Amino acid sequence: MKRQASLGILFLVVFVDLLGFGMVIPVMPIYAEHLGASEAATGWLSTGYSLMQFVFAPIWGRLSDRVGRRPVLLVSIAMTALAFVLYGVAASFAVLLVSRLFAGAATANIAIAQAYVADVTTPEGRARGMGMIGAAFGLGFVFGPAVGGLLAGYSLAAPGLAAAALSLVNLVAAFILLPEPAQHVAATRSRGRFEALLGELRKPGIRRILFIYLVVTLAFSAMEATYAFLAQRRFGLGERHVGWVFAYIGVIVVLVQGGLIGPLTRRFGEKRLLVAGSLLQGVALAALPFANGVAGLLLASAPLALGSGLASPSIMSMLSRLSRAEDQGGTLGIGQSASALGRIIGPLAGTTSFSAWHAAPYLGGAALMAMGAAVAATVSVPKGDDGPSRGAVTPSS
Repeated sequence: MKRQASLGILFLVVFVDLLGFGMVIPVMPIYAEHLGASEAATGWLSTGYSLMQFVFAPIWGRLSDRVGRRPVLLVSIAMTALAFVLYGVAASFAVLLVSRLFAGAATANIAIAQAYVADVTTPEGRARGMGMIGAAFGLGFVFGPAVGGLLAGYSLAAPGLAAAALSLVNLVAAFILLPEPAQHVAATRSRGRFEALLGELRKPGIRRILFIYLVVTLAFSAMEATYAFLAQRRFGLGERHVGWVFAYIGVIVVLVQGGLIGPLTRRFGEKRLLVAGSLLQGVALAALPFANGVAGLLLASAPLALGSGLASPSIMSMLSRLSRAEDQGGTLGIGQSASALGRIIGPLAGTTSFSAWHAAPYLGGAALMAMGAAVAATVSVPKGDDGPSRGAVTPSS
């Protein structure tokens, strides 16, 4: 019961964190242009954010292995609040960019949340716990842009200042309500941070999962960067309607990660769900540019959302299971770095190839998803860790 309560509190902490993040996304490019940035320069706000996540995710994760999940999570939430304050008071594009770089470093804390889940769940319940984190993400992105859009009607800085206030409330709530996991295993102090992380990377299973996370994220982010263009030019949808389609995708992802992933994992195991999720996304990506009308677009988007909802928590659960108990934060942080690298490369590759042929990023993404599924099928999971729940896994497996 205590574990479930901790997961519930963590869910709310991550949701509020991502709600604030989602609030600034819709108006950020407009805000940057208002501060004198060129259209091309606004891309650095997202690229810089992902670059900082790439660098800091394993650092945060490994630090939480050493000193505990709770204190590092609290520091990162405080940094997030400060980043949003900078965003809200920015008087130049340079300050706005600094705020996004700082936010990227702070919100690399998702590795800590995932390590927290690993600490308070059994191996067979881990995918469900990771799914709860994914559902919190999804809900933040569903409601955040809507709230941010309303606040932007008053001022372009208002979403940032409101997100800062939200982060401060989140900090106080987490300080009062979120306990340190009782099962947290402190990292071995005799090994250096980089030595420990390199040790984890030598494991073939972990390397393969990281590769899968990279290619799946790259393919999905290339789609995200061009989806609005495809919807507008091929299907005649305006910005508002595209937002509703994204919300439709987000709701499906939330339903899968928040409710279905637990029973499905117990029935089929993470490995099979990862293979199926990658293939579903690949089929959807191949179908999207050739869909017939808006109904066809929605129909093709459904397996994309379903596959994403299955694959993401399965990836993190498998990565957690294959890592040492004392290195959970650091290894999951490397996973977030792999994902951040995909988000850096994917949008650029997607927009560049889309300008040559609108189907290119989608067919390329489908090929990457198929590659991810093929690699996932080869991942060696210790006996008892794949398929229906059949027992626990040792920390060193």
